[in-house]
Amino acid sequence: MIILITDAHVFNPEDKGINDVLIVGGKVVDISREIDVEQYLKLNIPVNIIAGEGKILTPGFIDPHVHLIGGGGEGGYHTRTPETHITDFVNAGITTAVGLLGTDKSSRHLESLYAKTKALTKEGMTALMYTGNYQLPVPTITGSIEKDIYFIDTVIGTAEVAVSDHRSSQPTTEELSKVVAETRVGGMTSGKAGVTHFHTGGGKKGLSQLFELLDNYDLPPSNIYPTHVNRTRNLITESAALTGRGVTVDMTVGENIMEDVREFINDGGSMDLLTLSSDGNGSLPVFNSDGSLSHLDVAKPETLLIGVVEMWKEGAVPFETILKTVTVNTAEVLQLPDKGRVSPMYDADVLLFDSDYQLDTVIAGGEVLKQYGSTIVKGTFSK
Repeated sequence: MIILITDAHVFNPEDKGINDVLIVGGKVVDISREIDVEQYLKLNIPVNIIAGEGKILTPGFIDPHVHLIGGGGEGGYHTRTPETHITDFVNAGITTAVGLLGTDKSSRHLESLYAKTKALTKEGMTALMYTGNYQLPVPTITGSIEKDIYFIDTVIGTAEVAVSDHRSSQPTTEELSKVVAETRVGGMTSGKAGVTHFHTGGGKKGLSQLFELLDNYDLPPSNIYPTHVNRTRNLITESAALTGRGVTVDMTVGENIMEDVREFINDGGSMDLLTLSSDGNGSLPVFNSDGSLSHLDVAKPETLLIGVVEMWKEGAVPFETILKTVTVNTAEVLQLPDKGRVSPMYDADVLLFDSDYQLDTVIAGGEVLKQYGSTIVKGTFSK
């Protein structure tokens, strides 16, 4: 498939001005003014020409934290959340997603998560996964974190190991160090990220155990990747300090995301080491002071898009900076070298937004999934 996008305002995520973008064989091959496609037309090779005039072109979003096969269960069997579908991601501009287990490892299994990553990739996007879940010892497919990362193609790290949360296994820092170390070695030997993605609760310890990992163990900051760090004001302050140590941190997008990002910046946090995620299809439980469940909601992948657009409209943070948190920053911490930019020989994961900030077109791996506001690719069993 050859695609030519004409006269779009390209953000790479840096501002590259008005350009055409040529996509061939699933890769971006040229970004320049007035690209000539006559050579293809003369050979009767079809070219899909997409009008980009007046539109913003960006890399596809990378969501590092999604419950692809659902999550939840904190309120009983009936509160298990549903699986995701390809249209959830297409309509959110997410072209790459990383799946994980959460609290429930009794009825949710890594083998099912692996099958889901393969299904979503077959349907048109890129889907990856972490081994493990909240508790230690972490569940695996092969019996070993290192072997899961080494032998299973879609596994890139371990998640979401819970700290400072009443639902965790209350791990010691020594126990956490062994998980991070084995995950790191698995990544090194397989050429993958080997990150341990920590679920952060609102408990007493905050991020203290992650500082202890850096202070007392021979573990690089690039292998430590906490999420939900905007759960409390204190966590935002601690996460800003962690970025000063070289750790990339992840915020879960919600209705206060602009305020959270402002506080992070005011606390000295590095925007180059911040990513955003949706926690899509995870449960959003609210507990009373006695630990009992008050109520429950379900996160949606589209919250990532909503949060980015909200900050984009407000303009308090430069658009390029916001865009990095869902593209190149995420690609770097997860070591996805072909993702996160619109550049020659990168994967052709591209979004177009119209002048009203609406998602107009989604291209993933050189395939058009949504065009001019109409979703083209739907799930295998969708009508």
